[in-house]
Amino acid sequence: MSKSPWHVNILTLFPEMFPGSLGQSLSGKALEKGLWSYDTVNMRDFGHGVHKAVDDTPFGGGAGMVLRADVLEDALLSLPHKAAKNIYMSPRGKPLTQNKVTELTKIPEITILCGRYEGVDQRLLDAHNFEEVSIGDYVLSGGEPAAIILMDACIRLLDGVMGNTQTPDEESFSNGLLEYPHYTKPASWTDSSGAQHDVPEVLTSGHHKKIAQWRKERSEAITKQNRPDLWEIHKNKEKSL
Repeated sequence: MSKSPWHVNILTLFPEMFPGSLGQSLSGKALEKGLWSYDTVNMRDFGHGVHKAVDDTPFGGGAGMVLRADVLEDALLSLPHKAAKNIYMSPRGKPLTQNKVTELTKIPEITILCGRYEGVDQRLLDAHNFEEVSIGDYVLSGGEPAAIILMDACIRLLDGVMGNTQTPDEESFSNGLLEYPHYTKPASWTDSSGAQHDVPEVLTSGHHKKIAQWRKERSEAITKQNRPDLWEIHKNKEKSL
């Protein structure tokens, strides 16, 4: 019996933005193979009045418009069945981490709500148990690019998508550290200014234990420099072992 593909429902005002980049490269090939699938629901189809209004002014005043709970619920309930997880892409949400990505790939079907304007009516999020997820400490014009990022991170971890099954275990965040540097041929390269750059000698030594140690040390150094927050977590974890 074949395993069902990973499926995503996307509630959006711009369904033409999908699959976007997800239709290319690894994710595109996986889509063709049926390893994952998606459906878009245009929230505008459930808008009110002649102009299919989906938003209104916020209670309490303030700039911008807010997506209406009744419109969004009608869009959500138009899905054939209820997904196991509802996600709202939001800058105030919990950060998207590699652990979270791995968790989401274990859920057969998820629904992603892509916000616009000033956001969505909180009552919709509460009534349907939406988990808010953020891709970073910045604000986008809408949730669609964030949804694509979340989906891309998940799709590449699905069975059969990446050829090298060892790759995910060595990437940034998989072990709490940022990834070590990579090099390829030629072993000695002269850049456009005439400066020569050689591959670290240990990587051409064929000594696997020394290579593993070098990569670990470089990962630690890069993490300490670029993400001191992750480095502190890693150090504390190492102490507890």
